[in-house]
Amino acid sequence: MAAAGGGNPSSSRSFRDPRRRPPREGYGVYVYPNSFFRYEGEWKGGKKHGWGKLLFKDGSYYEGEFVDGEITGEGCRLWASSGNTYSGQFVLGEPQGHGIMKYKAGGHYEGELSHGAREGHGHLVDPDGQAYWGSFHDNKRHGQGHMVFQNGDKYEGNWVQDRRQGHGVLCRADGSTYEGQWHSDVFSGLGNMTHCSGAIYRGMWINGHPVAQAKRIVITGPEVMDVAQGSSFTLSVQLQQDNGEVAKGEDGRVLKISAGVRYVQLPAYSEVSFFKVNKDSQETPIQTPFGFDCIAYPLWSPKSGGLEPRAALESARDLLPPKGELEPALASNTFRGQRDIPGGVPDLGSLPPARPSPRTLEPLSSLQ
Repeated sequence: MAAAGGGNPSSSRSFRDPRRRPPREGYGVYVYPNSFFRYEGEWKGGKKHGWGKLLFKDGSYYEGEFVDGEITGEGCRLWASSGNTYSGQFVLGEPQGHGIMKYKAGGHYEGELSHGAREGHGHLVDPDGQAYWGSFHDNKRHGQGHMVFQNGDKYEGNWVQDRRQGHGVLCRADGSTYEGQWHSDVFSGLGNMTHCSGAIYRGMWINGHPVAQAKRIVITGPEVMDVAQGSSFTLSVQLQQDNGEVAKGEDGRVLKISAGVRYVQLPAYSEVSFFKVNKDSQETPIQTPFGFDCIAYPLWSPKSGGLEPRAALESARDLLPPKGELEPALASNTFRGQRDIPGGVPDLGSLPPARPSPRTLEPLSSLQ
């Protein structure tokens, strides 16, 4: 009886569930007392060591290397709450080193991490397809970097806490460029902008706007000019600020000259012909601020024989007083010294969405 009784404890130990105590060596499965964690894999000295898989009750898991019971080495991690996945290096349970993070919402990051955050050099693509290559700090773009935006714009330069700050170059999809200082994602400090129309501004910027911006275009010269069709003439044009000073930081604007004859009803028997007008022209009469309309007529270049646009003129003036006849008319501001072209210079607020015609006056604009 004693012998039989002595054999019972040994028999009960042989049928004990091994998962109630962590395995010592080799491969084994262990469910933790709180039942939230379940590990299956390699063991050494009673600790997770080698290759294994740690499953969480919420559906998350880690599969990869373990060292002395800790998640350390190469592995893959899924977070069930966010749906994000990470493959790469781990240290003490956190992504650290080089790896690839894929976001369920779209986009991915490949590069260096520290304590689970982007830190160092990497490549980030957001859900919209915008891509950034460069330095990161505390999960944000910080340092030198290059970014391609969804609309085709490209920026290369300094970043501070996810904002463009310091020196940088922005190349717009329409061909406009800005090179200079930035602060909080806008132009701030000294910078040069070349607009896609050819207009250039060099100087100081504050909150995305040029400080010494030209506000008006002024035609300088004699009060009246006699212009014969087919002959050349010269106009002097200045870009001025509000205070009348010349805007020296701007150049490259393309201007066009327009001319016309006053549109009047002539008797059927009239044989008046002061200017040679293209009879096939079907252009709409040009409205003027003087109470009458003009019909455009060409200005021929004596050398090329073709049209030669010179300056954008938006108003007209009678040159021949007899009423009831065709009267040549050029913009009155063309012949008056120190007069503004009506409309002035538009503000440099925002870039137009498309490249303007190379022969029309376009404003410089902020590249935002």
